[in-house]
Amino acid sequence: MGEGKRVIHIGLPELSEDQLVEIGELAQEVVIKHVFDALNKSEVKDIEVTARINRGETLDLEIEVYLEVPVFVRVDVDALIDEAVEKAYAAVEKRLREIAGKD
Repeated sequence: MGEGKRVIHIGLPELSEDQLVEIGELAQEVVIKHVFDALNKSEVKDIEVTARINRGETLDLEIEVYLEVPVFVRVDVDALIDEAVEKAYAAVEKRLREIAGKD
């Protein structure tokens, strides 16, 4: 069982609600895809991925991952979560650059 949490600071507070939703969904999709690229469906007991946008002085994207695998699955769950979140972070950054480039 592993849990990981990462906060990504987004320096683009002028994003629309639709864009914020899209960024959150993108982060979730990337995390889930990475986990299921590494593991078979039968090797995942439970997975929850939450992406929250926090508006403060900066715009922060918080990605929270909960992953549970059966005892017999030999995998470093925490490392897998870290990799998945790193990938999500990269995908979000790329998307933000694309959005910023449209202005």
